[in-house]
Amino acid sequence: MSRRVLITGAGSGIGLTLARRFAAEGDRVALCDARADAIAKVQAEHPDFLARQADVIDEAQMDAFLSEVETEWGGVDVVCANAGTGGPAGRIEDMTYDDWKDCVAVNLFGTFLTCRWAARLMRAQGHGLIILTTSTAGLFGYPLRSPYATAKWGLVGLTKTLAGELGSAGVRVNAIAPGAVEGDRMERVLANESAASGRPIEELRQTYVKGVSLKTWVSADDLADMALFLASSAASKISGQIMAVDGHTESLVP
Repeated sequence: MSRRVLITGAGSGIGLTLARRFAAEGDRVALCDARADAIAKVQAEHPDFLARQADVIDEAQMDAFLSEVETEWGGVDVVCANAGTGGPAGRIEDMTYDDWKDCVAVNLFGTFLTCRWAARLMRAQGHGLIILTTSTAGLFGYPLRSPYATAKWGLVGLTKTLAGELGSAGVRVNAIAPGAVEGDRMERVLANESAASGRPIEELRQTYVKGVSLKTWVSADDLADMALFLASSAASKISGQIMAVDGHTESLVP
């Protein structure tokens, strides 16, 4: 049966891969992204998606998007709270308060707005799945990336808490913790870390592999595989879990 799937931060990268993979399963997809150009491209390539520009930390924009989805569908079966940002890189004493707030806001507060809406609908309908995108940075210390790690650790706590709040209503809540994911976003992260540390990008690239048991990066499709599993009947008793898809990270300390 076709599921109703909503994904935030899905104009590109992991989110767009999730959207395409769920759609390939025959599911209906609604997505949002803060970037107008990304949404325009998605609308042109996937006219069957309900794709809208909405910034996850703008309550008015999110209310408009989520209300449209609710009116169109009447409910929702899977919500992927995926929107995030890498934020600044550097020592904490060199960071501005605004940079810290902006990173935490997108990664953590934006997830609150999405989950608040999903929880209301799913509790009323008596079923549903919420998948948060955290990170292996939410499982380890992450030098030079303190606001990002702090926000991602917060998502771990939110996952565990919502699983407890919503379990009796038949709603499951899990998180996927990606490792180093191939793509444009990680290239920007490497550039920021290189500027902050003075180390060459290629040297930093190798540190991500060095700290992983399988000595590999992961792809957006690897993460989509996990999301589709969590949305399947095979995962019907899995809730409150942080599913690391990372080749087994041993350390994020360079």
